[in-house]
Amino acid sequence: MSSLVVVTDTGVRTPLLQDLSPPVPHSDSGVREEEIVPLPSPNELDESKANPTDPKQRLVSLDVFRGLTVALMILVDDAGGAFPSINHSPWFGVTLADFVMPFFLFGVGVSVSLVFKKVSSKPAAIRKVMVRTVKLFLLGLVLNGGYFHGRNHLSYGVDVRQIRWMGVLQRISIGYLFVSILEIWLVNKVAVDSAVTFVQKYVIQWVVAILLGSLYMCLLYGLYVPDWAIEVTSMNLTSFASGYGSGTQIVHCGVRGNLEPPCNAVGLIDRFFLGEQHLYQHPVYRRTKECSVNSPDYGPLPPNSPGWCLAPFDPEGILSSLMAAITCFMGLHFGHIIVHYKDHMQRVILWSLSSLPLLLLGYVLDVLGILFYVSIWFAIKDQIFVSKWS
Repeated sequence: MSSLVVVTDTGVRTPLLQDLSPPVPHSDSGVREEEIVPLPSPNELDESKANPTDPKQRLVSLDVFRGLTVALMILVDDAGGAFPSINHSPWFGVTLADFVMPFFLFGVGVSVSLVFKKVSSKPAAIRKVMVRTVKLFLLGLVLNGGYFHGRNHLSYGVDVRQIRWMGVLQRISIGYLFVSILEIWLVNKVAVDSAVTFVQKYVIQWVVAILLGSLYMCLLYGLYVPDWAIEVTSMNLTSFASGYGSGTQIVHCGVRGNLEPPCNAVGLIDRFFLGEQHLYQHPVYRRTKECSVNSPDYGPLPPNSPGWCLAPFDPEGILSSLMAAITCFMGLHFGHIIVHYKDHMQRVILWSLSSLPLLLLGYVLDVLGILFYVSIWFAIKDQIFVSKWS
């Protein structure tokens, strides 16, 4: 016998799939309200990548440029001995190896413009810069080497009389310090919305850079270089210099504005402030025709070779580091263009026009012209801020 069961409808519906999330408030009408969020379109995804809010994001083109520069450095270091044509130029001219250092300095400038585009505390930022500068400089001293006693000496340790004060990392630290100070302290508080306001924001930096470049040119062509003497010791002599004996060699100069290896103002300043024993003892000009029978490679001294072939010379000296700082500034300036202008063609045009003063000022330096084309590569290749810090 069947029975009839009466079910009363209470108005409450139990879903088949239980939702354990917190209940959503109902409206007065009894209808459940839900917020519908549309999925982003592919264009919006690309736009979100191009304009992120995360400050720990990187400039891919800068990372690629750094990697290519490191690859170029490895190439010329390993193959430069076998192929002197890609090794550093003995003196005048430019080769593939001569681009490595300027490329690194250019990248430093671009990085500084991105790191310090917003500075909350100038004293804290400058302390960070000073600490990093000192670390780079000290690391450069360690990597230079050449001042430790060997097995045949009476004792082991550091001989401070032979320390080479300047070097590659020291030069990078000087350029980094220069552009960081410019970016932290010498930027006007102007909102960039046109080319005029862009110039107004960074005009003080340009004035300082042009003055520094002018100082370099004045010292290079205006300083009087007198005759000077070199003490030929066992530290100078090599297997290629068997014709020389220990003693004093006189280098005859008495000129101004000379750019040859023995009588330029760069060497004069380094010898005066650093001392000959603290300079690079195997300079690249020993591969010139005057100093090597195998030029442009190293080799024995030719007959009647000049005494300055054995003189030390620092390629990363004091005066030459001024123009290295200008190279960093060029990278800094292009970083400003990357920050304020997103259109690639605008970047190319602005960089071309704004680089003319420094290109004219540094016409004697072939590397500045090459950096112009590097910046165009940045402008065309760049996809700004699309990868993150690891």
